[in-house]
Amino acid sequence: MGGIIWLASYPKSGNTWVRAFLHNLLMNSQGPVDINAFNRFSASEARAKLFNRFDPRPLTTWTNKEVMETRAKVHAFLTKVSPDSVFVKTHNFLGEYEGLPLITMEYTAGAIYIVRNPLDVAISFAHHFGISIDDAIDQMSHPGMGTPTTNLVARQVYGSWSINVESWTKDPVRSLHIMRYEDMYAEPLRAFGALVKFLGVNPPPERLERAVENSSFKILQQQEQEHDFIERTEHSQFFREGRPGQWREVLTRDQVERIVAAHRPQMARFGYVPEEE
Repeated sequence: MGGIIWLASYPKSGNTWVRAFLHNLLMNSQGPVDINAFNRFSASEARAKLFNRFDPRPLTTWTNKEVMETRAKVHAFLTKVSPDSVFVKTHNFLGEYEGLPLITMEYTAGAIYIVRNPLDVAISFAHHFGISIDDAIDQMSHPGMGTPTTNLVARQVYGSWSINVESWTKDPVRSLHIMRYEDMYAEPLRAFGALVKFLGVNPPPERLERAVENSSFKILQQQEQEHDFIERTEHSQFFREGRPGQWREVLTRDQVERIVAAHRPQMARFGYVPEEE
């Protein structure tokens, strides 16, 4: 039985990009791994099918308490899927909901946390959920932000951007690896090389380079255009642009000020407060 290595992030921060890299590295194929096959070496802890293993009722009939009481059972099950550690995607903050932990430490082997500038997250968040940027800014500042339970996924509790980031990164430990989206974009070999070192993997340079290239944002965009992506919402292309710094061209001064005012302490920790501020 292995433990869970969490792939954690606030939504639209690069979680799927990291999953793409890991699958390309582990499968070691010459060409890019199918973007709709990212469940081979990773799982999403919120999938309804996992919860229905313990109770077949439609998930929408469950109370939030029932979802939370079953969550630990789901996490325990995921550790039995493979004799090795398993990568599990989550957008939950590291804390409690309904008096129970969203992340079960008993089954946790480590975590990879991906952080992205909230000024850019707000733009992607708005496109992904089909809402205005102003609404996205409001939701990203709400301490109780999350998604409801549906018959496809269990309730997820993000918290605000700041709550999510701080909950995972405030206590640096050896079992935690933090990645900045901007570093993944600007220096992918260095950023993903640090990740494989954290995981204790030592691939030949050409294998690492191929995995980085086959999971580049350009390749992921191309695959989505040609084959669609099962995780895309009806509102927007999933791999829409990905370029850091879009906020300078899209956000108004007022929108920038609202985001900085709401998240300055955590933004400052990761170098995200604009210089003019």
